[in-house]
Amino acid sequence: MTQHPTSGSGVRAWLGLLVVLGPVLLVSMDGSILFLAMPRVSQALNPSADQALWILDIYGFAVGSLLIAFGNIGDRYGRLKLLMTGASFFGIGSAAAALAPTPELLVAARALMGIAGATLLPSALAVLSELFTNPKRRAQAIGIFAATFAAGFAIGPIIGGVLLERFWWGAVFLINLPVIVLFLCFAPTLLREVRATRPGRIDVLSVATSAVGLLLAIYGLKHAAAEGLSVSAVLAGLAGIAVLAWFGVRQRHLDHPLIDFSLFRDRVLAVAMITGLLPLAAWSASAYLAGIYLQSVLDIPVLQAALLALPGAVVLTTTCIVTPAVVDRIGKRTALLICHFSIAIGLLLLLPTTVTGGIGWYITSTAIAGIGYGISFAVVADTAVGAVPPERAGSAGAIAETSNEIGNALGIALLGSLAALLFRLQGPDLAPTLDETLQLPGLAQTLVTDAKSAFLTGLHVAAAAASLLHLALGIVALRWLPRSTRDDLPAGEAHSEAAEPR
Repeated sequence: MTQHPTSGSGVRAWLGLLVVLGPVLLVSMDGSILFLAMPRVSQALNPSADQALWILDIYGFAVGSLLIAFGNIGDRYGRLKLLMTGASFFGIGSAAAALAPTPELLVAARALMGIAGATLLPSALAVLSELFTNPKRRAQAIGIFAATFAAGFAIGPIIGGVLLERFWWGAVFLINLPVIVLFLCFAPTLLREVRATRPGRIDVLSVATSAVGLLLAIYGLKHAAAEGLSVSAVLAGLAGIAVLAWFGVRQRHLDHPLIDFSLFRDRVLAVAMITGLLPLAAWSASAYLAGIYLQSVLDIPVLQAALLALPGAVVLTTTCIVTPAVVDRIGKRTALLICHFSIAIGLLLLLPTTVTGGIGWYITSTAIAGIGYGISFAVVADTAVGAVPPERAGSAGAIAETSNEIGNALGIALLGSLAALLFRLQGPDLAPTLDETLQLPGLAQTLVTDAKSAFLTGLHVAAAAASLLHLALGIVALRWLPRSTRDDLPAGEAHSEAAEPR
């Protein structure tokens, strides 16, 4: 039977929430902390174009491809044990990344951090459903969890910029170590081991095929964008798609699947899961490309670029905190509509930026889009956990976090690769990336302007593409989702409310 370590409203429950927020903040923050740091990393380690993308992306793909597996493992074998193990390896990976002397070793260290991060998020979210059994208290706790997760993504580039002003690029990873040490000290005291008795074993083949399929597909896409179409890129991409398709078919025939696709029959849950993926894709791509735009196109110092991201980060985090209370009044349907349309409008406001100016447009864009990003963080997590019984909280929470992490990685992989392709096609064809081009000695001013213009074209096209996707999803939500506030609640949450004593 599931053990409930503490009262849903007791002091210990809130202290337990507090102690798990440290790793949650780190895992999300490390998904974005390199956005402003990549120019410094490129100068120090001189990675190729596809290596630079892997340095950014391997973390998110490692997290996303293993979240569901570790969510199931935590449900079966113990969440605290998994949290402690994951936190330890996350610290080891952080130290290795900070001291990496080559691009290859940095990619490997980031992969280790991603694997460790995949153990932390689903168990941390599942702990909340055990600590807070009252649905309203649970929604508040998940709102805080989501706000912390959102804040990590939002402040990652800012913290990175501040550190880079005073220290070398490895400092963006070393700051993880004190938080990990504090967690390892206090978690055994404030958290108790919680596991749910669930039948079946982890399907290792499903874990392997989901990870391999995703990595092959993205490798093919990245290689084609950075260096052009080749036989190896096409074969890798097609092989990845085939493996992922087989993974999906296999899940439908397993008694205990890694992903229970029947959960997506609930339209609110299905739209919420897509909402977990698409906004993170748009946010990560626009934040990464805008960081390069501010530093390499407008020549703004890294600390000032970090401070320019602050208004959007404040809006995003504040929206995430207030969203649960607002959703109680307006319902999930209206919240999801506001989410997608505000992101679409915000992204379109990047289009007036030029090679000589656009700071005001950038700040306005991040503030308006931040409303939608904040809603997406808060709604997705609560919807996923509320849609299933408590013993499935770890795996359901993992699906929610997977959509976030895969979205974060796909944004750079897909939209970032689209921008890289346009730069390669329209730029001066002297180097694969803008930063590499600008570092060439004796570069004429006309070539500098051409390179910056080509990069800006890629940024505009990527922003426009993401905006159109959000408009489309907003229209889908408008047509699909029920109008009734009562229908906004997934079945699992409605059941838990009915069963919970008032």
